[in-house]
Amino acid sequence: MPEPIGPRDRGGTAERTDGARPDVLPDVLPDVLIGRPDDAALSAQLLATTTRPFTRGWKLGFAICGALTLLLFALVTLTVLRGIGVWGNNMPVAWGFGIINFVWWIGIGHAGTFISAILLLLEQRWRTSINRFTEGMTLFAVMQAGLFPLLHLGRPWFAYWLFPYPSVMDTWPQVRSALPWDAAAVTTYFLVSVMFWYLGLIPDLAALRDHAPTRPRRIAYGIFALGWRGSVEQWRHHKVAYLLLAGLATPLVVSVHSIVSFDFASTGLPGWHSTIFPPFFVAGAILSGFAMVLTLIIPARRVFRLDNVITLRHFDAAAKLLLVMSWIATYAYAIELFMAWYSDDPYEGYQQLVNRPGGWYAWGYWLMIFCNCVVTQLLWSRRLRRNLKLLFVIGLLVNLGMWLERFEIIVVSLSRDFLPSAWHLFVPTWVDLGILTGTLGFFGLLFLGFLRLVPFVPVAELKQLRAELAHEEAA
Repeated sequence: MPEPIGPRDRGGTAERTDGARPDVLPDVLPDVLIGRPDDAALSAQLLATTTRPFTRGWKLGFAICGALTLLLFALVTLTVLRGIGVWGNNMPVAWGFGIINFVWWIGIGHAGTFISAILLLLEQRWRTSINRFTEGMTLFAVMQAGLFPLLHLGRPWFAYWLFPYPSVMDTWPQVRSALPWDAAAVTTYFLVSVMFWYLGLIPDLAALRDHAPTRPRRIAYGIFALGWRGSVEQWRHHKVAYLLLAGLATPLVVSVHSIVSFDFASTGLPGWHSTIFPPFFVAGAILSGFAMVLTLIIPARRVFRLDNVITLRHFDAAAKLLLVMSWIATYAYAIELFMAWYSDDPYEGYQQLVNRPGGWYAWGYWLMIFCNCVVTQLLWSRRLRRNLKLLFVIGLLVNLGMWLERFEIIVVSLSRDFLPSAWHLFVPTWVDLGILTGTLGFFGLLFLGFLRLVPFVPVAELKQLRAELAHEEAA
């Protein structure tokens, strides 16, 4: 298998990632794919991610994530046995880390559907190399998010009450509450995301079946490939189904976090009762999702040496979208402050103009502004958008800032409501911090397993893109 060649500049030169001298490529395809690999070379390179030996770094990461996952299961068991009194929740801060983490993880899952579905419908070619990577991220993030509302119920074994199941007692969910709609929206989002991810994976599962080195692997991949043979009829049905699911998933990007925002906007609490919350939450979700994409894909690209298929063009485009969503979030922050002043509501004014920027948790507010609004302005520079070390740091900071945004919305707003006699400071317990850390470990465990079990760069779609680019160049 040829060594992957690194990113090139507009002049047609490429730097090798192994430190050798640059090679001149006189006939380079557009920079979503570097070089002229044939189908066999692409298959050998991309399918090899599932068969290469486990590195020491991967084993160490898997062990750490496994230990954190065991910590998560232990703390979840403790929460179920003792109740959510082991959390830092109190009155009036009835929603603490549980709902903060729920909204944060749901937001991270939005970038996957955005890249896979919306950019597919818009025929953006730069999505091809990273769409399956982001789809996997979406599934694992939604799995972490779904854990917190169940635990926050206090009696998670009654979670089915949220759904309109046949009840002989004629007891139904309150459809005027946003919470049952939350359950419906998140469940629908997860199921559609699973179907969309699995449908795109079927051709590559068949390729793994045909290239697997051992019989057990061939059998396992063959079962999940569902008899795929790559006939014209199968490809025709696959394309139609893929586009239909993309069209179904696209409105879910907007609807899911809009419905989550109604949990807050439909109340009368100062800082929550706002019509800007649905678009504000959607933009923030996509912002945190793209930040997580950069955080995960940069080390994965380096470890698996995929510089020729995940190029600087992909990072440049993702950074541009990160900048756009950052400006939308900045605009929402400014509108919140303006409306608090313009409305002349003393409670809203105190919450937005005094409590958040100057109250108990002012440090979180200003750190949020720095991470979500200030540091992203570096991405105006094309050179900085292609600096992978800087993008990795920005991704981490934006994820921190988006978590703090949910902290400001939930904890800070609840800690000081209408009655000063009810004001109370929220302090997370070690169980809160342990569960958050455990979900990060569980997410990492699932993600590391995903990287080794299936090709996280779609082989069949990349071959099709290569053929289209070669045909356009020839024409």
